Amino acid sequence: MRERQLAIGVNSVSLSYLVRSGFLKWSRYYPLRNISFDIFRGETLGVIGRNGVGKSSLLRMIAGIVEPDAGEVVNCGVSVSLQALGVGFVPHLTGRENAILSGMLMGFSKREMESKMGAIIEFSGIEDFIDQPLRVYSAGMKARIGFATAIQADPDVLLIDEVLGVGDDEFRVKSLGMMKNIIRSDKTVVLVSHQINIIKELCDRVVWIEDGLVRFVGETQEALAQYAVNTSKEFR
Repeated sequence: MRERQLAIGVNSVSLSYLVRSGFLKWSRYYPLRNISFDIFRGETLGVIGRNGVGKSSLLRMIAGIVEPDAGEVVNCGVSVSLQALGVGFVPHLTGRENAILSGMLMGFSKREMESKMGAIIEFSGIEDFIDQPLRVYSAGMKARIGFATAIQADPDVLLIDEVLGVGDDEFRVKSLGMMKNIIRSDKTVVLVSHQINIIKELCDRVVWIEDGLVRFVGETQEALAQYAVNTSKEFR
């Protein structure tokens, strides 16, 4: 059996935020506490858990957007792109400008991203809005341009935070089909989704987070079975 190569290691990571607890009083809230797991090259890793358990915060740490309070995220020389609604785009810039800027932040030149714009526009299907400011975009349109940019920029590790669940039916089918192609090409993907059928279909392994802790890391069917037992959900 071929030894798996580590892409990213999440080692004893904790994250906290200051939250208001009363008049002129603040306390520290820990959405993630002592989280550890590995992401291997070529795998598709699902992240599941209830709303508010820190899944999106976890992806932001993996992407390097947020620094942990403790522990470390070890990047083994891979490029990473996070696709999540409202992350990384500038509202007053156009869709075209945001796509180019996003690619440049991943290490591509402006000229390289301009050469990719035709494919980005075609896949996103927002030709009429590509030169309009992002503030006039719907959530679905932002997801379209973000997803189209990410697949053209072709990072080593693609982080997806619920983006596959937005947009119209045509785009959901299109983006899911593209995700299957990406997975077949041995790309590394980390997928946060409440759509358990997508997790079941696409993911090799699953990390289940509950109450700020990793409750399970392992094979997808077993993870979903344990999650179902502990959350009174049934997945078929």
